[in-house]
Amino acid sequence: MKSEPRVYPFEQLVSDGSTHWDGVRNYQARNMMRDQMKEGDLVLFYHSNFKPPHVAGVARVSREGYPDFTAQDVNSKYFDPKASPENPRWMMVDLEPVIGLENTVSLQDIKENPKCDDMLLVRKGQRLSVQPVDEFHFHTVLEMGGVDYNSL
Repeated sequence: MKSEPRVYPFEQLVSDGSTHWDGVRNYQARNMMRDQMKEGDLVLFYHSNFKPPHVAGVARVSREGYPDFTAQDVNSKYFDPKASPENPRWMMVDLEPVIGLENTVSLQDIKENPKCDDMLLVRKGQRLSVQPVDEFHFHTVLEMGGVDYNSL
């Protein structure tokens, strides 16, 4: 899951203890949150639009997909006039922090690791704020960041 550090950094998630992941306005990402993300799933927390972009930590889904209430809030920057209680259109999940990486793992580090050659993150055109990471790549990124998966 990608967030810009100036908007919501991993350190803020740690400070808050949990948050709702709102404002996703891409149908493919919405569908992943709605249909695939389950309570207890671990996610890589990625800082985008930063020099260098990097994986900063690991979070856990603490609540499965539910309607993104910001879509129905006229005062929200994520307001969608087509969203309604009957057809909420957009979904979100709740996250809680698990662990920060000992060493952040930059996008360049991931690109240079042959184990990550077929990871979605490094494919051209992959700009989704939410995207799946298979178990092998998840473990590889954790290893690169100095975290033992078994300790989570």
